[in-house]
Amino acid sequence: MASRSLLSSSNFTLSLVLIITITISSSMAEIGSSVPKSVSTPVEKATVHIVYTDRPPQEELEVYHLRTLSSVLGSEEAAKGALLYTYKHAACGFSAKLTPKQVEEISKQPGVLQVMESRTMQLHESPAKLTNI
Repeated sequence: MASRSLLSSSNFTLSLVLIITITISSSMAEIGSSVPKSVSTPVEKATVHIVYTDRPPQEELEVYHLRTLSSVLGSEEAAKGALLYTYKHAACGFSAKLTPKQVEEISKQPGVLQVMESRTMQLHESPAKLTNI
């Protein structure tokens, strides 16, 4: 008898949760439909890219990279917010968070050689996986 009561209680709780979820979902849909289309347009997501550039002959690298980024982002402040790292030794360039549209624009800038999305790569498998081969 106790298990039947517990089962009924579980079904009631599950039903209640389902009703609340449906109510919240329909309320969110109503709220979303009242937002003007110009406001509800999707925002492009910025991801980390590595931008390879020429080495400027008589300018500090970070200043050059900020100037290059500013030309696409609209201000030096926005460029400073997006710039993650300046590469100085093995390669000349910088990493920054850029949207697909910004990647397209910066690729056309003078002195920009290549723009690549940053990704993490694994050199080899762990020893546990290698023993199962």
